[in-house]
Amino acid sequence: MISDAMFWGVTVLLGIGTFLIRFSFMGFLGNRRMPEWLMLHLRYVAVGVFPALITPLVLWPDATGGQIDAAHLLGAAAAVAAGLWFSVAGAIFAGMGTLYAVQYLQSAF
Repeated sequence: MISDAMFWGVTVLLGIGTFLIRFSFMGFLGNRRMPEWLMLHLRYVAVGVFPALITPLVLWPDATGGQIDAAHLLGAAAAVAAGLWFSVAGAIFAGMGTLYAVQYLQSAF
């Protein structure tokens, strides 16, 4: 365990660092018009980050000890299908709904 002073010191320094990172982008560039080529590339950030965050949770879920699970695969497939036809919110709700429904059915039977 660390001391209370060390904990609060690290917490405050991390808060200041996080603020400075965000302010460097929003504070200095917030009122300026960004070039079209940059805006085009920024549109793909979510498309690249979202799968990178989700894929390990689908292929190596901690809940199953790292074993591939049918519920996670079906939830991911439902999320991809809903994302292609609807929106990001639709993909999230479809994936969560399918995951929880399949887990419920697996535990019931």
